[in-house]
Amino acid sequence: MTAGRPPRVLIDATSVPADRGGVGRYVDGLLGALGKVCGSGVELAVVSLRTDLERYTRMLPGAEIIPAPAAVAHRPARLAWEQTGLPLLAQQVGADVLHSPFYTCPLRAGCPVTVTVHDATFFTEPEHYDKSRRTFFRSAIKTSLRRADRVIVPSKATRDELIRLLDADPTRIDVAYHGVDQAAFHAPTEEEKARVRARLGLGNSSYVAFLGAKEPRKNVPNLIRGWARAVADRADPPALVIAGGQGHDDDIDRAVAEVPSHLRLLRPGYLRYADLPGFLGGALVAAYPSYGEGFGLPILEAMACAAPVLTTPRLSLPEVGGDAVAYTSEDPEQIGTDLAALLDDEQRRLSLAKAGFDRAKEFTWESSAEVHIAAWSRARS
Repeated sequence: MTAGRPPRVLIDATSVPADRGGVGRYVDGLLGALGKVCGSGVELAVVSLRTDLERYTRMLPGAEIIPAPAAVAHRPARLAWEQTGLPLLAQQVGADVLHSPFYTCPLRAGCPVTVTVHDATFFTEPEHYDKSRRTFFRSAIKTSLRRADRVIVPSKATRDELIRLLDADPTRIDVAYHGVDQAAFHAPTEEEKARVRARLGLGNSSYVAFLGAKEPRKNVPNLIRGWARAVADRADPPALVIAGGQGHDDDIDRAVAEVPSHLRLLRPGYLRYADLPGFLGGALVAAYPSYGEGFGLPILEAMACAAPVLTTPRLSLPEVGGDAVAYTSEDPEQIGTDLAALLDDEQRRLSLAKAGFDRAKEFTWESSAEVHIAAWSRARS
């Protein structure tokens, strides 16, 4: 390596899923920002799935974009390749630093390694994960904390939990808040709102929105029960729309079965990316009563769409929401009480919508990219 030269960083983007969920939003947001600030801070190479080659080539015209072997589209093959093929690739491209953006990293990389650990809830909320997933990610986090030269986390809460629970070295952890794409997530027009309502078959009906994975940690069953409590006796009860991936929370079906027949609950699955502003910004409330998040990107995206947000004060969520969101607890009775209060107070909803929209502007991928570049420079030295 040459003194004074920007570090040459190989980013492993092979863990990005096709549905562009949380890790996809993170990697895409980070790479998009790096494409804008790359001039003097870093030289980039990116290895990605073949399906993402065109996307990243367009996003990063000055970077070397490398197709991974086709087999790594399957998780077991990807994890095996990460330990063998990825270190070889790092050597071939002359990487000064290898960045692994999703918990795991090669045990012997041949160059300094940085790893993003997205949250500590596998330790703080273990009951919300099945045994195999919990075991895998706990092991991966412990290994990365031990092996990586720098660990990047998306919030101070995650950093503090890793230090408290795993005795992580605070001098090797960098906090890089996620950003939000202001073009993709924006205050929607009335036309955008109407288009989403039409797609969902809602007509002019009002609704409460949830967007996220259907994992136990997201607390969707208690949201359903709380919403039913909040709206059951209303003359014109707003619907509840649970959008996003299917996940693995069997209690959701039990909660749905308890919903009174006169209430309307929709589960449309994934929505088109272009429909998200209209969906979130068109809701009376965007509700996200999670048991805990490493960052809480869904509430930031809802805030950027000028939606009044109801969430919990767990782990990192107050770092993101601050005073610009409403808070509730995780139990259905309190969710029902606090949701009803918001539905009855239009002025507070308007105030939260404006405060959240303004606060969301403080979270940029460019700022996140700068922290990553600084971490890579520290790792190289």
